[in-house]
Amino acid sequence: MIVRAATADDAEALAAIYGHHVLHGFGTFEEEPPSPAEMETRRAAVAARGLPYLVAEDGGEVLGFAYAGPFRPRQAYRYTLEDSVYIAPEAIGKGVGRAVLSAVIAACEAIGVRQLVAVIGDSGNAASIGLHRSLGFVDAGVGKSFGFKHGRWVDIVWMQKALNGGDETAPDTPGVRLSDR
Repeated sequence: MIVRAATADDAEALAAIYGHHVLHGFGTFEEEPPSPAEMETRRAAVAARGLPYLVAEDGGEVLGFAYAGPFRPRQAYRYTLEDSVYIAPEAIGKGVGRAVLSAVIAACEAIGVRQLVAVIGDSGNAASIGLHRSLGFVDAGVGKSFGFKHGRWVDIVWMQKALNGGDETAPDTPGVRLSDR
């Protein structure tokens, strides 16, 4: 298995993996799977900011992806990113999530990010919560019934990981570009 930057050529695989989770899970609150073209637009927007959008592949098959995007658009958030990770159903539990999310964390550290946030759909999402804990994320809170999907109310679980010393010192980089201006 290799982890590499996602490209436009991965749009079909990204859409298939994410679409599965849209239709069958609670990790995302989207209810309609985006098209490959929309997934490419999203990937390109993350990459245009110099942020990591990575895939894990084996034998030319994309098994999962992870990325880090802006947490919120206000300038004071420029040192905080939010991660997302999605794995093909047949690859869950095989180390794909750990490999691709570990690489995203390393890339975020390299660009001077101070906090990485996970907003995990469904407090029962043991796989994602466990993955994040195993990579050093700590619990930051639970938002009860923030979404309604597949006929039930769904919580969000907030987790975070301090990078580059977190809040121990003032930042020494300009932070992430949050706007397109």
